[in-house]
Amino acid sequence: MANLVEEQKILEEKLLEYYPEVNLPLVRKAVEFAKQAHEGQARSSGEPYIIHPIGVSQILAELRLDLDSIITGILHDTVEDTDATLEDLETLFGPSVSALVDGVTKISRITFRTTEEKQSENFRKMIVAMAKDLRVILVKLADRTHNMRTLQHLSLRKQREISTETLEIHAPLANRLGIHWMKAELEDLCFRYMKPEQYYKLAKRVATKKSEREKYISEVQSNIIERLKEYGLKGEVTGRPKHFYSIYKKMESRGVEFKDIHDVVAFRIILENITECYKALGVIHSCYKPVTSRFKDYIAMPKPNSYQSLHTTVIGPYGERIEVQIRTHEMHQIADSGIAAHWKYKEGRASSGDVTHMDWLNRLMDTHQSLKDPNEFLESVKIDLYLGDVYVFTPQGEVKEFPAGSTPIDFAYAVHTDVGNTCVGAKINGRIAPLRYKLKSGDTVEIMNSPTQRPSKDWLKIVRSSKAISRIRNYIKTEERDKARKMGEEILERELRKIKLSLDRFKKSGDISKHLKKLNVKSIDDLYVSIGFGKIIAKEVAKMLAPEEIDSENEEEKEKTFLEKVFSTAAQKSDARNAVLVGGMDDVLIRFARCCNPIPGDTIVGYITRGRGVTVHRASCPKGLEAGVERQVVVDWNPIRDGKHGFVRRSVRLRVNCEDTPGLLASMTQSISTLGVNIVQATVRTTKEDKAICIFEISVQNREELQKVISNLESKDGIISVDRIHA
Repeated sequence: MANLVEEQKILEEKLLEYYPEVNLPLVRKAVEFAKQAHEGQARSSGEPYIIHPIGVSQILAELRLDLDSIITGILHDTVEDTDATLEDLETLFGPSVSALVDGVTKISRITFRTTEEKQSENFRKMIVAMAKDLRVILVKLADRTHNMRTLQHLSLRKQREISTETLEIHAPLANRLGIHWMKAELEDLCFRYMKPEQYYKLAKRVATKKSEREKYISEVQSNIIERLKEYGLKGEVTGRPKHFYSIYKKMESRGVEFKDIHDVVAFRIILENITECYKALGVIHSCYKPVTSRFKDYIAMPKPNSYQSLHTTVIGPYGERIEVQIRTHEMHQIADSGIAAHWKYKEGRASSGDVTHMDWLNRLMDTHQSLKDPNEFLESVKIDLYLGDVYVFTPQGEVKEFPAGSTPIDFAYAVHTDVGNTCVGAKINGRIAPLRYKLKSGDTVEIMNSPTQRPSKDWLKIVRSSKAISRIRNYIKTEERDKARKMGEEILERELRKIKLSLDRFKKSGDISKHLKKLNVKSIDDLYVSIGFGKIIAKEVAKMLAPEEIDSENEEEKEKTFLEKVFSTAAQKSDARNAVLVGGMDDVLIRFARCCNPIPGDTIVGYITRGRGVTVHRASCPKGLEAGVERQVVVDWNPIRDGKHGFVRRSVRLRVNCEDTPGLLASMTQSISTLGVNIVQATVRTTKEDKAICIFEISVQNREELQKVISNLESKDGIISVDRIHA
């Protein structure tokens, strides 16, 4: 159990290291305020709650942040979890602290329909606050880091949920801000809780080679120092193994076991200036044979998070591949602390001249303003947070970054939406290239346009950047909405003609507008769109407009909602009947999307499909997002089916990368069947590297059962990775 007095002393010592004249009485005042506010509250570990905010502030002190940030770390949960108000904080600690705490505080007083919607809105709030003051995200990252360090006290379900969110959002954010130690720690902690079998298996294998690795590092380190001295270079040389998640990703991407990964050690050379860095690179290449495809010059072309270093991979002693990073002391400070290295901690602000390459934050703001659907917003954010792997040039020499696999269409949308919408081709390095061409770092790209060109749905299959994806989707949705509006107006006109009435009559009289609220639409255009998409039945609108002209229905029928009237005939023999509630109803005709195969426990979204009821997708499914918000309806798994009758078993596909060893396939199938899970289909193919890829289609009842299958498989020797895949 952590002791408050000891933890507070550690915090003060960390502060005094870099800020000797810090106002310690104000820090102690904040600790006392937080202690009283959180009085009686305890963490899941049983510790007093105050230990958490002190821990967060210690992390902020390691980043050498200003006093307001430290105090915010101490107070960050007071408004969210206690009776303290922002006004109290402003009075006692000033407007800056109050604003920072507000930026970090979650939106907790609003009821959200789904977890994704809540996550989305909290992140939207954080982005807006971050755009005003970057310290908000630094406090948030410190908060998440401390929570991840103590995650073992929560349930397995919460561990996986929090780890998934951290790996998708917080670790990439730390990377975007250049705080590499935090990114590595978060990734390793997420790996531990999301794939515990793989994590501990890898940890055991790394541990068995510890003494051997330390000896190897010492030998190479001494060799590099000696060679540098020969050329008059005096540098600091360190060697370290790569973190677990990094090694695991190498294993997964290459489809190999740990014993086949040879570049798990990285060496760092820190020198006085840039000239010495390039000289040292020459020394290393003369000492060890370089792997030509593995050299990157991030000094000449820094990463978007300001990271600078020379990276080269060479063949070291005994034929082992080793990665060498060469940088100056200043570059090392930035590489270690990122944006925090630029911070003017006494003034409590970052210098605008020092903080560069923040285009990604502008893109996040643009995403926040343009995307209202929470699932689509989160998908775009996750894409934007990852550092680009490809850096290309405009004809004017400006550098633009893109995710790996991006095409000229991505480049066109990065220039301007209109350029993207009318893109017909591109010149890459002066030569005409197809739109499917995958951009490579160093390419110079020139876009060719035609005023008659329009975006195509097929483009969504080849673009990778969030801006291109969202702009193409918006165009297609607008086009489909226009078609649905025209169709809806025609259908309503036709329905009214049956009773010898004209739609124009109701438009002119304003009668339609009177009923919009009852129909849960904002405008007449929205009404037409809803009719066109099938969310509202034109006949029911006609009855509302002219009840006297149409035979009245019985009272029971009148009380039904429009959604019920659309689908009440539903219950039609569907294996999914009652498994999912649509708008709270359990007798709606639904079908599960084959593209993502949702199972109970997955977060789901429903989309109305004309003539086919409601199609249920996983919330993260890209194909579902393409359907558009107008077609979306609220769906949930039926708790009655979950508790009393059980769900119909559903098929899920797993891809297993493994060693091609005798008996492993039999061991895997036995591992699945011992859990009472049926294997519907299995396919196996081997690769040239004595590896195998197995696709299992299994029948499971819910996500929990699926996780047990995955965990069982991952625990076996010879298994490299196990992933759920879409159809």
